[in-house]
Amino acid sequence: MVLPDEQIVIVGAGCFGISTAYHLFQRGFTDVTVLDRSPTLPAPDAASNDFNRIVRSSYSDRFYTKLAREAIRSWKKVEEWGDSYHESGVLVLGCAEEPVQVGSAPIARNSSTPNPSQSPTIPVPADEPGQIPTSRTTYTDQSYANDLELGANLVRLESLEAIRGSAFPPGVRIGSSHVRGSLDNNVDGGTVSVNSGYLNHDGGWANAGKGLNLLTNRVVDLGGKLFPGCNVVDLVIGQRNEEEQPKIVGVKCADGAVFNAAVVIIATGSWTPSAFPGLELNKCCLATGQCIGMIQLTASEAELYKACPVVLDFRSGFYIFPPNEENVVKMAIHSKGYTHTIGAVSTPRTVTSDPQGGLRIPKVALKALRNNLRELYPDLAGKPFISTRLCWYNDSPDGDWIIGPHPKYAGIFMATAGSGHAYKFLPVIGRLVADSIQACMEPGLARKFAVDREHMHGDLSRAPSIAETRDGPEELNLDELCTIEDLQGDSSIKVNIPEHFLIPDIR
Repeated sequence: MVLPDEQIVIVGAGCFGISTAYHLFQRGFTDVTVLDRSPTLPAPDAASNDFNRIVRSSYSDRFYTKLAREAIRSWKKVEEWGDSYHESGVLVLGCAEEPVQVGSAPIARNSSTPNPSQSPTIPVPADEPGQIPTSRTTYTDQSYANDLELGANLVRLESLEAIRGSAFPPGVRIGSSHVRGSLDNNVDGGTVSVNSGYLNHDGGWANAGKGLNLLTNRVVDLGGKLFPGCNVVDLVIGQRNEEEQPKIVGVKCADGAVFNAAVVIIATGSWTPSAFPGLELNKCCLATGQCIGMIQLTASEAELYKACPVVLDFRSGFYIFPPNEENVVKMAIHSKGYTHTIGAVSTPRTVTSDPQGGLRIPKVALKALRNNLRELYPDLAGKPFISTRLCWYNDSPDGDWIIGPHPKYAGIFMATAGSGHAYKFLPVIGRLVADSIQACMEPGLARKFAVDREHMHGDLSRAPSIAETRDGPEELNLDELCTIEDLQGDSSIKVNIPEHFLIPDIR
């Protein structure tokens, strides 16, 4: 049991680290230090620093749905989060086509054997409340059931006409492929036919950088000691404990500074496997890059599209936001992603490690983004991309987070493996870490998030890799990254794109 007056050192000032520091202070801890490799916070290349992140409760796992709804209730508190949260609604696509009734929840059953390009199907126990009493169902169907059971404000959309009429404002022309379908999944990024989904009004997006900065300032106001530019390069090992485990008693930084601690919390995101190879996390953590593109709208275009929801298609992995206050639209593909292997460990390649080209994405991914954009918003498809980025996740094999003590070393806890879906939980995720540190986490959750747990399934929310040449992520080929010329749209809309897309564009 860790006492509130003992020294706590958190390595990483992202979503996990800052939320943990905040919740420790809420529980009476008084000596909390946060270290981060970046001299600027939030770190420009961190996954938790961006101008928007989806805030959704649509999960096939009821635990995450419930926790997300709690987080959303917090996001709505303007006195705490200001204007960082925008409740645009989230349109979730990818339901199966044959509706069935389960209690009061009209959801869909997948009646045929799915092909690999369709929305992932999941085994469902028949005796769990609110779930379908059948052997398999799509991720979106189960998400709908969980959202509905827990009281979300939903509109089920069973047809192309319903989607167009209920989810989008008048004047926004919607293409056919995402909401009806004409293409199969292929290397050009075509999507699977989708003619149903649901609109969840209890969700939207958050300005990730703004939200993280607000909570960071709150931690400092509570007495947190924040040290940006402290790159931790080693763990300090003391004597073995009563169980004969080596005891971590602090960390050492690149400049030689040592921070002693009763407990060290590793919250270093996608840098975790490469920064701490001695922790032997290669079987439970993998850094993957996810491809993002941005386009600039005119003021009149932004006025038209600003009332659109976040669109999330679980079958293709494509998602897109409404324009932000600077009239920028961001889109991405939630897939198995890309690895960048250095010395047998996937290591993030960002503007920090490669200032000249660290934000470039593969050409095939850029083409997939444009094809998906054309299929959803055809009137925007000819616009040039003004920026691209590889957003690096720390993925676990099953998509569940890693929160808990390291099985080999005493005095060290892991708070990582966000797997691309941690940021929305910023207001509450640190509570789980604090529970683990204080040995009061519910046993089932402790097993769910354990470092050395058995992985029973893959990440059910992920689409296949973009090029689909393998089941897992693709290795990044630096010879096939996009150029400024590739960012241009239709020949009739050529613009001069500066080197802007090579540097961080965090708004």
